[in-house]
Amino acid sequence: MYIHGASDSFNPTGGVVPPISLATTFIQSTPGEPTSRGDPNSFQKGYEYSRTGNPTRGSFERAVAVAEGAKHCIAFASGSAGTSAVIHLLEHGDGVLCIDDVYGGTQRYFRRIVTDRMGISFEFVDFRNEKLVREKLGSQKIKLIWLETPTNPTLKITDIESVAKMASEYGCMLAVDNTFCSPYFQNPLQHGANIVVHSVTKYINGHSDVVMGVVCCNCDKIKDTLRFIQNGMSVKCEQF
Repeated sequence: MYIHGASDSFNPTGGVVPPISLATTFIQSTPGEPTSRGDPNSFQKGYEYSRTGNPTRGSFERAVAVAEGAKHCIAFASGSAGTSAVIHLLEHGDGVLCIDDVYGGTQRYFRRIVTDRMGISFEFVDFRNEKLVREKLGSQKIKLIWLETPTNPTLKITDIESVAKMASEYGCMLAVDNTFCSPYFQNPLQHGANIVVHSVTKYINGHSDVVMGVVCCNCDKIKDTLRFIQNGMSVKCEQF
């Protein structure tokens, strides 16, 4: 299923392996009319500039969406870039409740870059302590829960469905870093998560020769905002 998830690509050569497109710019049939709107890997938008859309990237995104059981998948240059895109869904003054054992690179980004420069606050808690989690969620500032399970590298496990219920109860989004489990073993969206993040560099790629990240979701509004961020990295998200 994973291999053939995006195999219906528009491919005039008939090749069974999706080709790697190296083009940065694509010919327009007329000014303002992108080519290949019929290619499902363009998501009906066609191609004009590779940062905006690329047939190879589109094929990969569709395949990962199938693997994760998601409606949408948006690819980024690294897992950290995907994490950054999710944080861009928030606004100045918002708060994030984060698992205390989060990946070191994520924690560094949250503590030393986002907090100082974007005005977004972070609380780091052990999600096994439900009373403490509920106390923190009682703050009006918390707009996003950031969960990682299993954690990197200590493999701490958190019940996604339980946290998803609390996130829904308190009106905030739940993002789950699913890197260490991979879509093969766990699909957080099926347990109530709003967003799933992967560092593709690790288990999805598996060969130590690619640095990449993805963000998966089912919500069209979140997808549209993430696509805008992917292309321009400068937008705020409306409440979903």
